[in-house]
Amino acid sequence: MRVQVVDPSAFTPPYDHALCAALARAGAEVELITSAFAYGSVPDADGYAVRELFYRHARGGPGSPARRAGKLIEHVPDMLRYRRVASAAAVVHFQWLTLQWLDPWLLPKHPLVLTAHDLLPREPRPGQARAQRRCYEAVDAVVVHSDYGRRQLIEALALDPAMVHVIHHGAFEHLTRPAREQPLPDELSRVAGPVVLFFGLLRPYKGIEVLLEAWRGVQGAELWIVGRPRMPLDGVRALAPAGVRFVPRFVADAEVPAYFRRADVVVLPYSRTERLDFSGVLATALAFGKPVVMSDVGGFAEVAATGAARLVPPDDPQALRESLTGLLEDPAARDRLAAAARAAASGPYSWDQAARLTLELYRTLT
Repeated sequence: MRVQVVDPSAFTPPYDHALCAALARAGAEVELITSAFAYGSVPDADGYAVRELFYRHARGGPGSPARRAGKLIEHVPDMLRYRRVASAAAVVHFQWLTLQWLDPWLLPKHPLVLTAHDLLPREPRPGQARAQRRCYEAVDAVVVHSDYGRRQLIEALALDPAMVHVIHHGAFEHLTRPAREQPLPDELSRVAGPVVLFFGLLRPYKGIEVLLEAWRGVQGAELWIVGRPRMPLDGVRALAPAGVRFVPRFVADAEVPAYFRRADVVVLPYSRTERLDFSGVLATALAFGKPVVMSDVGGFAEVAATGAARLVPPDDPQALRESLTGLLEDPAARDRLAAAARAAASGPYSWDQAARLTLELYRTLT
């Protein structure tokens, strides 16, 4: 079966790579259609082809107004050009639609699948949820990563239950074996005590302020907050108690293993939301077999049910502090969570399992 996986803006290269490689291992002929990733290198193609057909003339730094304007100018011509390219595929699987208010009218006339990485806009603007619903209705099938996500789309957006399919987000096992692994920065490599790691884009809904409040009173450990800011940090830094380090920048795949291997616990203190399904950071923590403490939001409880993580109520600094300190003081409990994380990563949250279910879905559409 010929499949095209499409991520026009290269929003999620690790996910694109893992899905394409797993589909190829399962016997599909796979092509990733995307654009150049402006922030750094991407994983080498493994059994699939890559074509960078989108935004080839965009200029400016990553996330700059000039680059965004260039992509906006190119978007419609590129989507129309892609419609001709799509004729070679049996199924087209979009990971993201860049302009949700416009893209439903630009999609190819082909069996179409869309992955709902964001169930609803995480930081919504007026009319955005309505545009996102139109995107879902414009395709033949929608993939979500949890039973929670499926319920949300059916109940909150009234989507046809027959078109919403649960396929778990696989653990990012490829990040555990980069071709050229980079060590920790010197100042971090010298840290001797336990480390709790917050990793990923720094955004308001991720509960960083709650985490900093929870960290007050934690002794004998460090909290590392690592990732590219998508919010002002001055006020957040002012809240930080002792024992907190910020690494506020994009972290390339080659650097990821050093951070996760060094971490004793990974924390996802996300705020209360009905819009979140899963997390790429959680998928990374599972791959590295790390104990996780996370808010009970989205589909996180389904991962916790495997024994791979501890849940805390969202927006509750005291509960978060107690869970973190409990794990930091109990190596045996951390070992149990780590073993369950590795089991989840090789079983229900493996990419081979995701590829098998994805191909079954594709076959129903052709």
